[in-house]
Amino acid sequence: MKEYNTKEIRNIALLGHQGSGKTSLSEAFLFASNAIEKKGEVEKKNTVSDYLIEEQNKLSSLSMSLIPLEWNDHKINVLDVPGSDEFVGDINQSLAVVKGAVLVVDGSKGVEVGTERIWKVLKEKNVPTMIFVNKMDKENIKIDDVLNEIRSKLGKQTLPFTWPIGKDEDFAGFVNVIEMKAHIFEGLDSHVEEIWDDKKAKADELRELVLESVAETSEELLELYFSGEEISVEQIKTALRGGVIRGGLTPILVGSATKNIGVRTLMDMMVDYFPSPADLEKIKATDPKTGDDVMVQTSDDEPFAGYVFKTTVDPFMGAISFVKVNAGTLRQGQEFSITNKGENKKAANLFQLRGKNQIQVDVFHAGDIAAIAKIDGLETGDTIADHKHPVVFDPVVLPTPVIYIAAHPKNKNDEDKISQALQRLNLEDPSFVILRNKETAQLLLGGQGMTHLGYILERMKTMFKVDVDIEDQKIVYRETIRKTVNAEGKHKKQSGGAGQFGHVWIKFEPTDELFVFADSVFGGAVPKNYFPAVEKGLVETFEAGPLAGFPVINVKCTLYDGSYHPVDSNEISFKLAASLAFKEATKTCQPTILEPIVRVEVTVKDQYVGDVMGDMNKRRGRVLGMNQSEGYQVVIADVPEAEIVKYAIDLKAMTQGSGSFTREFLRYEEVPGNLIDKIIQAYKK
Repeated sequence: MKEYNTKEIRNIALLGHQGSGKTSLSEAFLFASNAIEKKGEVEKKNTVSDYLIEEQNKLSSLSMSLIPLEWNDHKINVLDVPGSDEFVGDINQSLAVVKGAVLVVDGSKGVEVGTERIWKVLKEKNVPTMIFVNKMDKENIKIDDVLNEIRSKLGKQTLPFTWPIGKDEDFAGFVNVIEMKAHIFEGLDSHVEEIWDDKKAKADELRELVLESVAETSEELLELYFSGEEISVEQIKTALRGGVIRGGLTPILVGSATKNIGVRTLMDMMVDYFPSPADLEKIKATDPKTGDDVMVQTSDDEPFAGYVFKTTVDPFMGAISFVKVNAGTLRQGQEFSITNKGENKKAANLFQLRGKNQIQVDVFHAGDIAAIAKIDGLETGDTIADHKHPVVFDPVVLPTPVIYIAAHPKNKNDEDKISQALQRLNLEDPSFVILRNKETAQLLLGGQGMTHLGYILERMKTMFKVDVDIEDQKIVYRETIRKTVNAEGKHKKQSGGAGQFGHVWIKFEPTDELFVFADSVFGGAVPKNYFPAVEKGLVETFEAGPLAGFPVINVKCTLYDGSYHPVDSNEISFKLAASLAFKEATKTCQPTILEPIVRVEVTVKDQYVGDVMGDMNKRRGRVLGMNQSEGYQVVIADVPEAEIVKYAIDLKAMTQGSGSFTREFLRYEEVPGNLIDKIIQAYKK
């Protein structure tokens, strides 16, 4: 691959609902640009981007892959992003480093749930976008209906640039309404014809729609439009580029990735209408020495600075980091600093990745995407930069898990291997969380859904040969008291020689704080040097409560009286006395169980709000309110964690896959009395 400067680079994310044909389209890009001699097929498990065993088994993309292309003396870095919303880590990281997106729509299915969800994210992040209506060779596609659905659900800024010629298997090409020419395809080759009469009226109608939108981009064009003067093709293209970059216009193209129709036109438009990194505004960073904001220009003339947006673990190469070069150049053997960690490293293994294939490249210019291998300590979200000019880019904020599962190896000999495997996989995907819960003795994996977690477990099995069983997460309850009581604890032991003696009176009362120890001893009934021992005895006793062994919280303990022996008293005696006092108190202090309460924010379409709120009430949740968010409602509620263990699965079923939610631990609250015995029995079992 030859060297490309900043102006010749385009960074594009390929997005769409699962199964819309993104991987097939990336394969068509490679074939059209002569990067491969023969196209692979998803069903045959031989595509460049879906190279992981797990992806081939599922016939679906499960991890972002990089597909660099050479086209019209430009380099297009295509990021093929998984279609499932559960891989939100890859989606967010890819959109942090591109300034262009192709949203793929399955022409036979129209605007699906995933299409709307991704469109919403693209608009929020202001990413210039084109829409490619794929699979136009499928049966019974009504393009008028598809176009109307796109414009009604995604917005009137979406404009048809091409219109299909032929239907079903006879889909043969398209009319380009900008140039007003018909393109007929035979394989990759096409020939251009004049638009014949039965297509002329529709082409004129669509061109008028485009002209009207183009005219609104400038006063000069608006004046030409209203005066009835001709707007040239060059003027249209210039205005369109500006409109696409600003996000005001979104071209719609039709085609078929499998028949190679519309692929070259789409690649031409990616070069012509998407911005190069040199066209972008400066990128905000932080000076690690002063904490001040600095603005980084994407230019070769600036000191080197890059952002690590993806890590993949290769069985032979180890961790491979994808780096977006935000400024300067990155060369083979170049020294740099991981600036957010203060570590100096060297780019000894620098190359270009295409799927899993390595391509030797000696230098990457500003705006390009490089791959570096064998750099210890380099992780997704890190900044690497010239050590003389350090900057730190803000890492992409990843969502917190919405579902947890407990995992344990089927083979006990794999106990050590499972931890190592998960840590390495966490390098690849920091959006899943690993927790070791000492209270429940469970190893918890948290992710964005069962597809996400299933991929992690499958990858662990195929790559690290560790097979696991899974079970539901156990809820971490707490215990407390409801009534204020005074209790005595006396520890006395005499067996010849020095004995043991400790005697305390303690007041136990409910409090909002986790644990409070106080004293109001008068007259030296208990010497002050034994107060820490009393407190320590209570802390240790509170580790396992009287009902089901859950930790005790929200109790204030006031030591107010007791006695001691000048010879036999010691710290251990007063620790044991404190423990006995609490055990005595539990007879009358009305101990109870507390459950964790989480705050959830559920984002759903208007038609599902009633279902979600009704369901939340059944889960013992309290709906606090709602916020409007661009055609969606955000339902805010507090709900017991025990009631939403599998809410990620239930919400998808309830909203036909369109709903999403976030969760955050808030506090502990008392469990309803009718549930306490059930919880105790379950945990004692």
